[in-house]
Amino acid sequence: MRQALTLMVQGTTSDAGKSTLVAGLARLLARRGVRVAPFKPQNMALNSAVTVDGGEIGRAQALQALAAGLAPHTDMNPVLLKPSTDIGAQVIIHGRAVANLSARDYHDYKPRAMAAVLESHGRLAAGYEAVLVEGAGSPAEINLRDRDIANMGFAEAVDCPVILVADIDRGGVFAHLVGTLELLAPTEQARVKGFVINRFRGDIGLLQSGLDWLEARTGRPVLGVLPYLHGLFLDAEDALADARADKTEARLRVVAPVYPRISNHTDLDALRLHPQVDFSWVGPGQPLPPADLIVLPGSKAVQADLAWLRAQGWDEAIARHLRYGGKLVAICGGYQMLGRCLHDPLGLEGAPGSVAGLGLLDIETTLEAEKQLDNVTGRLTLPGAPAVAGYEIHMGVSHGPALERPAVHLAGGRADGARSDDGRILGTYLHGLFDHPDALAALLAWAGVADAVRVDLAARRQADLERLADSIERNLDLARLADCFGDGPAAAALRRPTGGSLDRSRAPL
Repeated sequence: MRQALTLMVQGTTSDAGKSTLVAGLARLLARRGVRVAPFKPQNMALNSAVTVDGGEIGRAQALQALAAGLAPHTDMNPVLLKPSTDIGAQVIIHGRAVANLSARDYHDYKPRAMAAVLESHGRLAAGYEAVLVEGAGSPAEINLRDRDIANMGFAEAVDCPVILVADIDRGGVFAHLVGTLELLAPTEQARVKGFVINRFRGDIGLLQSGLDWLEARTGRPVLGVLPYLHGLFLDAEDALADARADKTEARLRVVAPVYPRISNHTDLDALRLHPQVDFSWVGPGQPLPPADLIVLPGSKAVQADLAWLRAQGWDEAIARHLRYGGKLVAICGGYQMLGRCLHDPLGLEGAPGSVAGLGLLDIETTLEAEKQLDNVTGRLTLPGAPAVAGYEIHMGVSHGPALERPAVHLAGGRADGARSDDGRILGTYLHGLFDHPDALAALLAWAGVADAVRVDLAARRQADLERLADSIERNLDLARLADCFGDGPAAAALRRPTGGSLDRSRAPL
């Protein structure tokens, strides 16, 4: 079978736009009829998704799969690192946790990780007409060049071309591009086929002299300048969205803490998007503002983040919030914090032992070695039994009397989570709790907005992927981009004047 043509998108910095560009290109190629798959050799992120084959990958790759019209698969992100401390991480290979390693130990492990990377890429290359690869951070990180599997080390191993993207909104774009190129080895420089400048605001005519200089200085084309797309609402790879919208219709105040090891904070995207919700993250040292609803998100290190929560005074603030009639939702690690005790006998998230929880639900949680990974559907135990859909990623098993009043009845007869006797607290292992429009409406009604505007996060995600692909189609030189793909199906599709439409029914996120 003919091997697919692989194109890699690398960035001059973290958050330069690699994930977004790959997602947009995947949607553009897919709606032009190309069978395209996303791929990220190594991802370091605490936002993850459960795949169709029962594993775990970075959430950005799940979004890119959706853009391509595919269900997420572990081959799309064969190595996922989930930081548990500043110098250590859980290592996930082909969707399964295999070890907890320090940064130094992982460096020694990289040859084994590279074998998994090449195995997954080989399967994708054999099964698709194009593979779009996302790099990690910057290829010019000198200290990470040895045994690199995330950027040029991978590109060299599979012999693929590279395009380099830089974010002009943060400034210094020409220095970023030229400096990155200069720091690469000659063979790596030869792989860079062109540049993409991302998040441009203003008069493009005023930028032209700089673009001409860049092309003359490097001998490489600027494939395009992508405009800043205001209000683009796509799943973040890891970074928190810190901008707050001015919502004149807001009727519900919602706050959530930013723990040191917060995970899957995309669970709260539907709340951030909702026009009637005034949502804010609360970071270290910030006082807890008055709120109608507090949400405790997931955590990769529950005991450590619970200690942080107490050090910030959140335990007392939550108790006061509940006394005055406020509501509380807790998801996964946040749910485990609500119980009487957390047990970690194997030392999976720190030193072996037990710590007291917040004591707000009559449950105890024990961490076990085998991680539970599952995509689930069900119904909330709220009025009207609204539909809910999401996924489970957790190592804790909870038990106790509070489970007799579950938060969710899952398909297949299993119950999940717990609700307090007074009806003010709801805890669940279900990530994506707010994503389904029916569940979101019911939870907002429970929290105090009985006639909330209906918001469909999945539809908004699809609309923004289309908007992103449209922008790429308008602002990138598709003929030059096609040259990166040689003479294969992707090149032919990019040279056609217009694309088609994508069957969106195949890949729920």
